[in-house]
Amino acid sequence: MKLTDSEIKAAKPKEKPYSLPDGHGLVLMIQPSGAKWWRYRYRVNGTAKMLSLGVYHDVTLKEARNQQERFKELLAQGVDPSLHRQEQKQLEAIAATNSFESVSRLWWNHWKHDKTERHAGYTIRRLEADVFAMIGNKPVNEITAAMLITVIRKVESRGALDIAKRVLTMCGQVMRYAVAHGLAERNPAADIKPADVLKPTRKSNYARLSEKELPELLRKIDTYDGKPLTRLALQLMALTFVRTSELIGAYWDEIDLVKKEWRIPAQRMKMKTPHTVPLSMQAIAIIEEIQMLALDNELVFPSENRNSKSMSNNTILYALYRLGYHSRMTGHGFRGVASTILHERGYNHDHIELQLAHAPRNAVSAAYNHALYLEPRARMMQDWADYLEEIKTGASILSFNQA
Repeated sequence: MKLTDSEIKAAKPKEKPYSLPDGHGLVLMIQPSGAKWWRYRYRVNGTAKMLSLGVYHDVTLKEARNQQERFKELLAQGVDPSLHRQEQKQLEAIAATNSFESVSRLWWNHWKHDKTERHAGYTIRRLEADVFAMIGNKPVNEITAAMLITVIRKVESRGALDIAKRVLTMCGQVMRYAVAHGLAERNPAADIKPADVLKPTRKSNYARLSEKELPELLRKIDTYDGKPLTRLALQLMALTFVRTSELIGAYWDEIDLVKKEWRIPAQRMKMKTPHTVPLSMQAIAIIEEIQMLALDNELVFPSENRNSKSMSNNTILYALYRLGYHSRMTGHGFRGVASTILHERGYNHDHIELQLAHAPRNAVSAAYNHALYLEPRARMMQDWADYLEEIKTGASILSFNQA
């Protein structure tokens, strides 16, 4: 007779364990404690064996019977259900070890050594936020192009097109690492071009002001009522027009006030080559004012809220918002303004491009390009600082060449 749920529920514990058969080897063992365990009894090559199928109610009568049927099919094929279960557990353990998330973290630890802490941190956070929740538990050798497309389209759906492209690049790097280490046969990201699956967008320049709007911004920066260090960061950015990441990541040992130079090491530069910023008298005055704040930190612009971290990009951006320049100006916008004005006023294109760290680099020139044309660049940077100082007061400015 087959068991029923009412019989199972009515079964009471006894002093010794006893069993209720359901037929074809499936039994329910009633323990003295009251626990009810499913067991499957079978024979292989004349040897009696038994498998545990779980506890009633966690495993229902129907589910226990379904497991029994699968085991009977395995026996019909000459497969021992116990050995098959052990092999499945081993495969699951291997899959977990070689999941996309675990391989991604192996890749990240290998990749991050020559990257800035900020860049490395951004990369792993991006994977955690946008990738692992969707395919992190998938075995890396089962990742398909369709899965990656689903991931990046979800990122795109919130309007983050650039991030979607970066996520695809990161996934491609992880899969390339997996192939190189024998964890996957091929890299499915190689089959995907962003333009084939993501909506095209018109590329736009960073928001920036015109030359006529610059004096008012400079005056507003001087009277900024937020944190003094934020005001000084904005002032130094206007004078040096370095990238925001290069500014906020500055260390005191990069700055030589005697030589009037700020030497940014290669690892902090986008082009991965050293860069020299000649310091004008106005820039030196700002740096000395920062020193007077007695921040006692190796970073020039440390974060107030995070130990051993620098000021964030958003500090600069939100300060500009507070000044009334939302969608009109960014930290990067100072670079565009400086480039436009310096070119219009007749400065040598090569000097400007070198100062912007735009100049083409190659293996031969990388060692010394950062110091090329330092004298004329120093004069240009001092003239630029004088120009900014004068337009704040509304003075009539001669062209640099005339001056």
